[in-house]
Amino acid sequence: MTSVRFTGDAGGADGRSGLTGGADIPDVADAGPGRGVRERLRGIGAQVRGTLAALPRVLRLAWQAGPALTIGLGLATAASGLVPAATAAIARLLINTVAASIRSKHAAVNLPLLGVPHAPLTPTAAIAVLIGAQLAVTGGNVLATSGGEMCRQLLQDKLTLLIQSKVMTHASQLDLLFFEDSGSYDLLRQAGQEVQVRPLTMLSSAFGLVQTMVTFATMIGLLVTLSPALAVLALLAPLPAFVTDARYGKRGFLVSLLTSPMRRRMQYLNDLVATDTYAKEVKLFGLAPFLIGRFRLLADSFYARQRRLIVRRHLAGMALTSISTVAGTATYGYVAFAALSGRLTLGDMTFYAVAATSVQTSVQALFQGTAGMYENNLYLDILYRLLSAPARITAPPQPRVLPESLRGHVVFDHVSFGYPGMASRVLDDVCVEIRPGQMLALVGRNGAGKSTMIKLLCRLYDPDGGRILLDGTDIRELDPAELRSRIGALFQDHVTYQATAGENIGLGDVDHIDDLQRIEAAAARSGAAELISGLSEGYETPLGKWFDQGANLSGGERQAIALGRAFMRDAPILILDEPSAALDAHAEHELFGRLRDLAAGRTAIYVSHRFSTVRQADHIVVLDGGRVAEEGTHEDLLAAGGAYAQMFILQAESYLATG
Repeated sequence: MTSVRFTGDAGGADGRSGLTGGADIPDVADAGPGRGVRERLRGIGAQVRGTLAALPRVLRLAWQAGPALTIGLGLATAASGLVPAATAAIARLLINTVAASIRSKHAAVNLPLLGVPHAPLTPTAAIAVLIGAQLAVTGGNVLATSGGEMCRQLLQDKLTLLIQSKVMTHASQLDLLFFEDSGSYDLLRQAGQEVQVRPLTMLSSAFGLVQTMVTFATMIGLLVTLSPALAVLALLAPLPAFVTDARYGKRGFLVSLLTSPMRRRMQYLNDLVATDTYAKEVKLFGLAPFLIGRFRLLADSFYARQRRLIVRRHLAGMALTSISTVAGTATYGYVAFAALSGRLTLGDMTFYAVAATSVQTSVQALFQGTAGMYENNLYLDILYRLLSAPARITAPPQPRVLPESLRGHVVFDHVSFGYPGMASRVLDDVCVEIRPGQMLALVGRNGAGKSTMIKLLCRLYDPDGGRILLDGTDIRELDPAELRSRIGALFQDHVTYQATAGENIGLGDVDHIDDLQRIEAAAARSGAAELISGLSEGYETPLGKWFDQGANLSGGERQAIALGRAFMRDAPILILDEPSAALDAHAEHELFGRLRDLAAGRTAIYVSHRFSTVRQADHIVVLDGGRVAEEGTHEDLLAAGGAYAQMFILQAESYLATG
């Protein structure tokens, strides 16, 4: 696991330094001050390619979330994209009709609406038709906008839930080593964090881009009929602002990515001060000012980077946007002088001025949408990197099926294992046999490999060398889910779920989580029944106060609940990793008495540092430095006078001295 230092230098961004780490992350906003035009054009090309890659992925995700909503939003988007061109065309005809009517009240008017032939109309009738057409366009736009917004909000919620479900589903399939790697943890955290806001921006960017494309395609054709040069000017004017958005959009993503470890430390510091898990110790040792100071140090560094990036981005954008303003003014001037010279009618002048402005706005929106989609694509890359992370512990193509009457014969056959990044192995050529129905105790110093052996048996890891046999079958030939269904376990770092007492026990076998009779039987076996009967609502009492005003239990009480969860599963193999760590001597004695009865006919593996309990096991294995140092019964090991005997005597002397 990653260590966290509270003091020392500021550290780096690799997730391995102390709580103040991350302050020396390179300033991405200062990168590349001398980039040439060619390199920037290559950057634009990369953004276009990123947009082309992101748009189909967003639309594919939207389709998976809700096909009908995606179609509805697409139709509404296309309809809204046609509105500016339709409005401009109707306004042109209306102004020309009014102008013609002023010149001659009896002039006949032809309205080439949608290319439908008709008899000439009087000015009054023509104006009425045009007003009706404008009303229809406006009403249709209202319907399209309202319907599109409804579809967008519903689709956004469904897309968020879909992505969250995908992340949770894939995370559940990843092995334990993935979660113990800081880089993988950052990937998982960023994907989970962005899913809260990213679907909104992805949908808005994707469908906004589609709408802008429709508007642009209709308007550019109209503008070209006036002047191709004017159309080119409207196209090129927003380019400098796009270059700025592209440049700083990528830098914003890189800053977010590189500061992820820093933000993770900030969240950790916040949790230390603001959650009940750490409240007692933080208050007792007066740690809050120290931790808050460390948080502020990181927050100041984080804010300084964000401020530099945001200020530079907007100052550059403000300067370059002025180019678009000059181009827009030139367009208006050109059209005005053309109307003054008689080359355009009053309606043409209004029409082309609106068209030019709309094209320029559409181009700028296309560039901004491209930059936004490029940024979304960078985050989508994170999501798909997570979803493509391989699950290294999987079921074989044709898994062996365990018999219903599993004997529980376990053999560690020359098993070796080492954690990534560690020079030495935790387990080195370990050979241990656990006979059916036998209670085996694993003892040794901290770090000797006891818990690692248990995790290997549960196939949370796979050994680097050797094999683990269950009733003669290599467990790698089994479906991990079926293997784990045959194991009941209580780990040293067991969990108390923010759920009811009954649910906390029932989670040991989710297929029977509503079977109160079975839950009560498991609670009776673990010694939790009396505890639960004293709670305000019995088995319906919430444990913890995160979501309800529930009960807070002591360490021993939480352990009894967790043990009940282990007994909920009628498994032939029972694993108990320091089950008595939070119990007093009397409770421990009662627990082991129950375990002896409950373990009858089962294979039980017991990890403990308390030799008063260990001595009652059928067989004891002593681990030292990742190897089996000695094994045998309590009496055999005492007679051998080895490591076990020394540890037993030291603990006995400690009890006598305390007494």
